Amino acid sequence: MNVIGIVGEFNPFHLGHAAHFRASREALGEDAPIVCVMSGDFVQRGGPAVFNKHARAEAAVLGGADLVFELPLPWCGASAERFALGAVGLLDGLGVVSHLSFGSEVGSLAPLTALALAAAEPETVQRVKEQMESGMPFAAAREKVLHETLGEEARLLQTPNNILAVEYLKALFALRSGMQPMTTLRNESRHDGMTDGPVRGAGQLRTMLEAGEDIRPFVPEAAGKVFARERAAGRGPVALERMEQALMSRLRMLSQDDFCALPDATEGLGNRLYKAVRDEGSLMAVLAAVKTKRYPLSRLRRMVMAAVLGVREGMTEGAPPYARLLASTERGRDLLRDVAARTGTPIVTKPASVRELSAQAQDVFALTAAARDFYVLGYEAAEERRGGSDWRTSPVTV
Repeated sequence: MNVIGIVGEFNPFHLGHAAHFRASREALGEDAPIVCVMSGDFVQRGGPAVFNKHARAEAAVLGGADLVFELPLPWCGASAERFALGAVGLLDGLGVVSHLSFGSEVGSLAPLTALALAAAEPETVQRVKEQMESGMPFAAAREKVLHETLGEEARLLQTPNNILAVEYLKALFALRSGMQPMTTLRNESRHDGMTDGPVRGAGQLRTMLEAGEDIRPFVPEAAGKVFARERAAGRGPVALERMEQALMSRLRMLSQDDFCALPDATEGLGNRLYKAVRDEGSLMAVLAAVKTKRYPLSRLRRMVMAAVLGVREGMTEGAPPYARLLASTERGRDLLRDVAARTGTPIVTKPASVRELSAQAQDVFALTAAARDFYVLGYEAAEERRGGSDWRTSPVTV
């Protein structure tokens, strides 16, 4: 039986995600279950998700997924490479997923595979490092080196879904996974772009939500009802600005050593961030004070969130130590029995069961649960901001 694995943030779940699900099933069979690994309450761009993870997972299963597992916190806010390794490693470890399906702007596997193989070559890695030492940002350095190797195909790395697609392929190679890659064309607007078309990208939908606009025409009907319920309850949309004072307070309490222990805090970047936190009065001012041509805002935002949430260098080594179920359908629950028989990865359906797992699993779960306690400070409704909710919330069943 074909089982489709998909990695996503679903921030929020929209018509483009639903189309990806349909296209994957058209290629592999309408009866093929879809298993997703989804970012939790904080996402890879360095900020909170617009709605909490259980609501977004519910929207995903109503939109066609059968099982949605959480990617634990350290991997959610990591670089694209570490994010992909964690998510693909979690899917691979389930033991039942036959195909890894991902969207891309190019919609063709061959050029993405060529880029992934070339990017993983030790010679390429060394040449990229040399370009960065001269002051060039990573993305530009890698594109330049790969352009010298592959020519115009390197320009595919200028769009976000292609970039992640290459990282998913690199992860498959690194893990020696038996999952077969496949890609579908993503033609909605870019993550942070704007369009007037019928399919809107996640970045545009978040902008609309924050402006109080109606996104229901651009999301599946069932997902729209989930998001409307969350808004009515005062649980979203969550934006970084709403929690800025809490964030700045947390940053001010950290030591210089804490900043130097952050992921990617190389070449004195941790020290610069530590100084900016004390000199500046807002998050945007902190980021502006540290940003250079070498260090893009995305990297700095991820470092800030890592500092606030307690993520440190080295936490993303290896695959996540457990797979927490967030939402499922009846077909997914049937598949879960096969997962339990084949996987060596502990499956968490009840939060309390984490206390029976390894010390690493307990530490990662506790860190992820603590992040939820910070996340709810972004809710409009004060009564929804109680702590400990991640330890009390069971998977959504559909």
